[in-house]
Amino acid sequence: MSMYSVRLKPVYSQTVATPSGMTIPDEWSLAWHQLETLKALNDPGIDVVFNVAMTGDGKSLAAYLAVLQGKCCAIGLYPTNELARDQERQTKYYIEQFQPLHKPRVTRLSGAELELYAENEGLRKGAAISTRTSQSEILLTNPDIFHYLHRGAYLTSEDSPDKLWGRIDKDFDLFIFDEFHVFNAPQIASVLNTLLLIRSTNRRKKFLFLSATPNDQLLTRLDAAGIRYKLIDPIAAGQYQFPDSLAQSQLLPKQWRLVARDIQLQFVPLEPISKASENWLQENSDLVLAQFQQHPGSKGAIILNSIAAVKRLTSFFQSLLQPYGLTVGENTGLSGKGTRERSLAADLVLGTSTIDIGVDFKINFLIFESADAGNFVQRLGRLGRHGGYERHGQLVPFQGFTAYALVPNFLAERLFDGEAAPLQSDGWYDRPFFHRAIHEQYRQINDFRGYYRRWGAVQSLYLASQLRHRTIQLQYAGSLAAFQQSSEQIFESSLKWVAGQVSGWAKDWQRLAGRKGNPIYEDALSFRGSSPLQCGLYDLTEGQEGDRFKTYDLPGILANLEIEMITEAAFLRSLQETKERTGKPIPKGHFVHCLAFMKLHSYREERLNWKFTYAGNLQPIADAWKVQVLMGLEIWQPDNRWAGEINQRLRKEGLVSYVIRRPVSEIRQRLRLPMHFQIYPISDQYSVHDAIAPYSIAFGQGALLLDTLAGQFKCKGGEWWIV
Repeated sequence: MSMYSVRLKPVYSQTVATPSGMTIPDEWSLAWHQLETLKALNDPGIDVVFNVAMTGDGKSLAAYLAVLQGKCCAIGLYPTNELARDQERQTKYYIEQFQPLHKPRVTRLSGAELELYAENEGLRKGAAISTRTSQSEILLTNPDIFHYLHRGAYLTSEDSPDKLWGRIDKDFDLFIFDEFHVFNAPQIASVLNTLLLIRSTNRRKKFLFLSATPNDQLLTRLDAAGIRYKLIDPIAAGQYQFPDSLAQSQLLPKQWRLVARDIQLQFVPLEPISKASENWLQENSDLVLAQFQQHPGSKGAIILNSIAAVKRLTSFFQSLLQPYGLTVGENTGLSGKGTRERSLAADLVLGTSTIDIGVDFKINFLIFESADAGNFVQRLGRLGRHGGYERHGQLVPFQGFTAYALVPNFLAERLFDGEAAPLQSDGWYDRPFFHRAIHEQYRQINDFRGYYRRWGAVQSLYLASQLRHRTIQLQYAGSLAAFQQSSEQIFESSLKWVAGQVSGWAKDWQRLAGRKGNPIYEDALSFRGSSPLQCGLYDLTEGQEGDRFKTYDLPGILANLEIEMITEAAFLRSLQETKERTGKPIPKGHFVHCLAFMKLHSYREERLNWKFTYAGNLQPIADAWKVQVLMGLEIWQPDNRWAGEINQRLRKEGLVSYVIRRPVSEIRQRLRLPMHFQIYPISDQYSVHDAIAPYSIAFGQGALLLDTLAGQFKCKGGEWWIV
């Protein structure tokens, strides 16, 4: 199948006159959506604001305008620490430009930095959080920490549950959730619970969600609780223009600002099989070289879905481009801080996310994979945001903008082939029309909307129990009633019924393991779910010593990595020695609960097959159609000489699980699971030698999500089918 090509028109955003009494830097002007966001945040009749302006149109400035005007303090919540780090630089730049009378103090807080700060200052984490937040008008962190603050995770048994969140929720007026479209149902449920807690126990606060698209499930549940919100949508309001020609764009009046430039986009249809994109890139590497030779001064990015593929291709392109004086960098979740920072100076960067790309690393050339429609639009949106970049104090202008989208062949067929196809090769389209076509034709993935009713109120139950704590019960008596009523409305569940469920899980665990605890309850309370299969890695492929200590999940290790088992003591001893030798702190808190510890020697050229096994009969477990805690699981991978040592540790773990009697490939297809949904093959004592494992298993939060789809299973003629 040949490539298809389209052109995307440039995007201009409407700007507005600066209102009287408001101060902004000279030569600056506000976009329509920025001023509307500020107005909505100042409106006492609005509780929640959604800004869905296009990528690159200044949603971050819209979020912090009120702070820059000296009217409030804000917490910015970012789904990754890298995004928070980038926003710290951006926020300090805004402060430098706006020069507010009372200069806001900016603090960035991650789990690792919190641990190091507490260690250096001789404080507990709770005290460290209190100290850092009390010294800030702008706090930048991740929603995980924000969530666990409201669960009392950093307190001692003597502390009141509201010791931290009571102060933080009062001191800060605005709560900003950025990149909200990347959140799944469990994270959205967590945000809703925290929002309800803040509303029930404090003055009216403001909540701002910045996203490429509004989340309809969130809007529906805000309606159910009577929470007032406003949607700021520049596309719907006609606040963008998409000129057809350079001449037309030059005629646009001054109040229109260029947001995204004209892009030439090539669709590359590929078979939806493993390594298809990697193989295509190697076979067509001359396209990458030609870009740099024909357009000197280019900067390019390749964004893929697989870390292992990025690792292999980084080495490949380094060998290819080095003779031409071109440098190649890497930016993945496994890349150390030093590796990521050095990548910003490269000519070509390979990565698995858009962190830095299109922001600090300005590009005019992009090759990308995507996992779904939203991911496609978000990655493409990193291109065309800048007309050039600075080198040695001089502006290097870009000569055009080109992208290659590596897509499944079925998507290309839906977009371009047939009478109903929305696009034509060599067509020229504006962004809203093009984005709609992508969303309508891409494979629709499951949004797990049943999660809210089934599991959302579990967190509500826990927060309600905090409000009943003896130290604050009288203080929050009215708050408890308001919180319970709102949570039951939003999640359509009785907290009394949920309490019965939680009690039953605890009894089941007591019978299975002979000890107190409640693993299912803990997973339902978490923000992203636990990582029971997480392993500590000492990465020998990493150049910087201090960046070699990482974590990675066992399934990815079994499929992609060449490893050597080591002891926890050896791992921690190496960490301490490296810390002393380099003089740089290395946080070790996230290694506390690792299943095993390993040295990473290299990345495999080909993925290895493996599966989980269970010594008993899985049929009654699968036929229960519910989340259960299983013990005694092992892995089966005959070529892995470390399998026995891994199994010694794995079989002792109590794993929150959901088992389905169908192979993984069928489950993925019929349930429309997201690409990175963690579901694995598993066999029992009767099927261990089957070529294809007849059962599938998901763990932790994945198990809870599968449970919400139980209504899609039907029994026909004695066989279970997914409908």
